[in-house]
Amino acid sequence: MDGESKPAAEPLERAHALPARFYRGEEVLERERACVFGRSWQLVAHAGELQAAGDHVVSEVGRTPVLVVRGEDGVLRAFPNVCRHRAGPLAWCSGKGARVLRCKYHGWTYGLEGSLRAAPEMEAARDFDPGSVHLPRLALREWEGLVFVALHEDVPDFDAVYGGIVERIHPLALGALRFQARTTYEVACNWKVYVDNFLEGYHLPYVHPGLSRVLDYRAYETHLSRWYSLQHSPLRSAGAGVYGDGEAYYYFVYPNVMLNILPGRMQTNRILPLGPERCRVEFDYYYAPGELTPERIQGDQAFSDEIQAEDIRICEAVQKGLASGAYVPGRLNPRRESGVWHFHQLLRAAYATCTDVAPAP
Repeated sequence: MDGESKPAAEPLERAHALPARFYRGEEVLERERACVFGRSWQLVAHAGELQAAGDHVVSEVGRTPVLVVRGEDGVLRAFPNVCRHRAGPLAWCSGKGARVLRCKYHGWTYGLEGSLRAAPEMEAARDFDPGSVHLPRLALREWEGLVFVALHEDVPDFDAVYGGIVERIHPLALGALRFQARTTYEVACNWKVYVDNFLEGYHLPYVHPGLSRVLDYRAYETHLSRWYSLQHSPLRSAGAGVYGDGEAYYYFVYPNVMLNILPGRMQTNRILPLGPERCRVEFDYYYAPGELTPERIQGDQAFSDEIQAEDIRICEAVQKGLASGAYVPGRLNPRRESGVWHFHQLLRAAYATCTDVAPAP
């Protein structure tokens, strides 16, 4: 991606959508894996998965396999899930109570704190000192029961990224919510198409008839912060049977985390690229203990599935439109699409400043 192919920044009142070429092709995606996903805080787990020593979660950030494990000392640590010998995996999948991290390729064995303890049959290797071998440690932060890692030292301060959210949604305590279920969707669109769609309520009356009866479109507002945007709406009385009374807060935290915060519950969405024109959405449900009946929880998830099906249909159609050759970037609606503009501005900055990453061959 050379200088001429970087999308020009525009003020909101004059802004256009990104050109179609930024939603297609391996070169753009490879640069995003390094410059967007590799240089941001990435949601990889929730605290309920990592309660006891040896509990571990495997994930992936960009193209880097990641392993998060709780040590014997109670400390959470994150490492590349890559052995220092010949790049084998230290764990195939998430699990509980591991005593050590043993490479699945040649059996090199590490303590939960990342130091090499055993390397089978290496006696003939001259000047080989197992005590000098350690897994590189990744930056890790736990926030309100969610666990994040960062691959690169050049990431924003975590508190600057997530600051202000807890205060805004008080008295709901996110850290007191309990994980209940995960639903995964695979969508035939570029990951940014899905994010763009989340970032505006402009499509509500046309795509989501059920949700439009719950949210007050006339009072629907978008607020921009440095690293996130918030879409906020009061809940109509029609939503009492689905969401209850109160307000809906839809946070997008750059580059790929969504927090849907509603009375007594939260849904997190993590958007992961699977290819230039395919992504995976991991949709996790959290509830305040004892606040919602099983029937309400079941209804909540069924309603969410309905909304997701509507979003998937339109996102996949948009991807086809972007690939058609017939699309010229249109003007953004300053009132309804400021969140889209904000996201694109952050992408433009990432494309422009990540100069030490070479374009994909």
